[in-house]
Amino acid sequence: MVSRVLEEIKKTIMQRLPARVQVAKVEFEGPELVIYTKNPEIISENGDLIRELAKDLRKRIIIRSDRSVLMEPEKAIEKIHEIVPKEAEITNISFDDVTCEVIIEAKKPGLVIGKYGSTSREIVKNIGWAPKILRTPPISSEIIQRIRRTLRKNSKERKKILHQLGNRIHQETKYENDWARLTAIGGFREVGRSCLYLQTPNSRILLDCGVNVAGTDEKTSYPFLNVPEFAPDNLDAVIITHAHLDHSGFVPYLYHYGYDGPVYCTTPTRDLMTLLQLDHIDIAYREEQPLPFNVKHVKKCIKHTITLDYGEVTDIAPDIRLTLHNAGHILGSAMAHLHIGDGQHNMVYTGDFKYEQSRLLEPAVTRFPRLETLVMESTYGGKEDVQPSRNHAEKELIKTIYTTLRRGGKILIPVFAVGRAQELMVVLEEYIRTGIIHEVPVYIDGMIWEATAIHTARPEYLSKDLRDQIFHMGHNPFISDIFHKVNGMDERMDIIEGEPSIILSTSGMLTGGNSLEYFKWLCENEKNSLVFVGYQAEGSLGRRLQKGWKEIPLKEEGKTRVYKVKMDIKTIEGFSGHSDRRQLMEYVKRVSPRPEKILVCHGDNYKTLDLASSIYRTYKIETKTPLNLETVRIQ
Repeated sequence: MVSRVLEEIKKTIMQRLPARVQVAKVEFEGPELVIYTKNPEIISENGDLIRELAKDLRKRIIIRSDRSVLMEPEKAIEKIHEIVPKEAEITNISFDDVTCEVIIEAKKPGLVIGKYGSTSREIVKNIGWAPKILRTPPISSEIIQRIRRTLRKNSKERKKILHQLGNRIHQETKYENDWARLTAIGGFREVGRSCLYLQTPNSRILLDCGVNVAGTDEKTSYPFLNVPEFAPDNLDAVIITHAHLDHSGFVPYLYHYGYDGPVYCTTPTRDLMTLLQLDHIDIAYREEQPLPFNVKHVKKCIKHTITLDYGEVTDIAPDIRLTLHNAGHILGSAMAHLHIGDGQHNMVYTGDFKYEQSRLLEPAVTRFPRLETLVMESTYGGKEDVQPSRNHAEKELIKTIYTTLRRGGKILIPVFAVGRAQELMVVLEEYIRTGIIHEVPVYIDGMIWEATAIHTARPEYLSKDLRDQIFHMGHNPFISDIFHKVNGMDERMDIIEGEPSIILSTSGMLTGGNSLEYFKWLCENEKNSLVFVGYQAEGSLGRRLQKGWKEIPLKEEGKTRVYKVKMDIKTIEGFSGHSDRRQLMEYVKRVSPRPEKILVCHGDNYKTLDLASSIYRTYKIETKTPLNLETVRIQ
């Protein structure tokens, strides 16, 4: 069936391409259609033709050279250095014999691409190899290097995976698409372990697969993957909206238990997700609470991940097309738009989203080509969940820092490594650079440094203001001299015993990690301050401190020690990466087209119900608040 489809596509390609183009072969690689040719420069010079062809075939098209026209790697490297200006600062060149690509890593990749792609076309014309151009991060990233090594080392296996996937995606549908339904497997009327299961007559899709980091056992920590209709080996695709563990932390488990298909997400999500998953495994091992998967399953996930840019329409199953749109929550966070069947139904799953401009990111997208069902988060969906403006939040933070430093104390800010940490770094850098805060060291502990390195590798996903600073003004706030990476216990003790300072450390809810250790050292000194800037889940130490607990019992080496909390505890709303109540309601008002049905998820029971009833009363849109394990027919 697939071969017949491919033959028809080949005929169309041969009819449309110039007669002098020598096509060696055409094949599916995952969602992409790859054309191998002996004269790729002719095709690359006809970009409009390829775009029109892709539009008519409704496929993503990649052009690659046939092996017979590839230049020897040593000569190709010399030629690349002749073609690419030195200002691009190429740091590494490697070759992938399987895909016939040359991987060029550079500090300024735009100069390797050239204006309107002119330099990359020149590379293809001269050496045959198709250039894959990657950014060299200004802060070295161990995770990005590890992912790139894994993909290079397993190129042959990955191509085989993509071939098999291509055959599965591009087969004809067996049944009429006359229904679609969603099963809530996690993250409904609760925050944590987000997981939705989409079924159509032809496809099975998982949207997010997270863990509840504040869970106390398997029943409260992991999604309900034991529902009778779910089987990993019947799954067509997994879509991850963003990297936070409550949305991506359980994906390796799928590979441990038989899943062998793709994970779709943005490139930053893949990088950050890998970082957080590996750290999750490491912490669980150190705390002697092993997870039901290990590092090899994370590696398998990397090999199966297909990254997409915002706005890129992609076939992920015979009857489903996926498009990712900016969600404004963290770097690479996405709303998933699913086009089901031949236009029979369209749904958007928001994941976590922020409908407000932040220093770090642009606000969430509101316009979609078609939309019948909207599945949206409600973390701050209660009527009392109105956050102050970002400007007010910054002023409160600066005031707290100023007051604490004046009395000779230290400021501990427990943060999620991804998102809030980088937002705060941008804020602190500006206020210290402009003299509003006296210059003090800002210590970066835990995964924050590595997560920040990933941010520096993907500036195209940042807000317009930040991109302008980095690209046009030559100022990158993330690499400021005020930030100091903490390396090991000795440095931590020097910080505790040293002069006043600001400490950004994980974890954000004080559920473990280095922030908990800093808390133990600092909490009994009234000069110090603890500042919460993110969500504190029920059951976490952070939530207990917010409730006013002054005595905290913590286990240490088999014994329990009670810490007396004398430090100032401050919660500053407004830095959250989630939309508050007003923004959630405004989003529903602004989203276009107007959805026929809204399912509300990712919020405490009361907040979910309150938001859903308010949406119905205000906009007269049908709303539902499913419980975990409930199934809702959306078509």
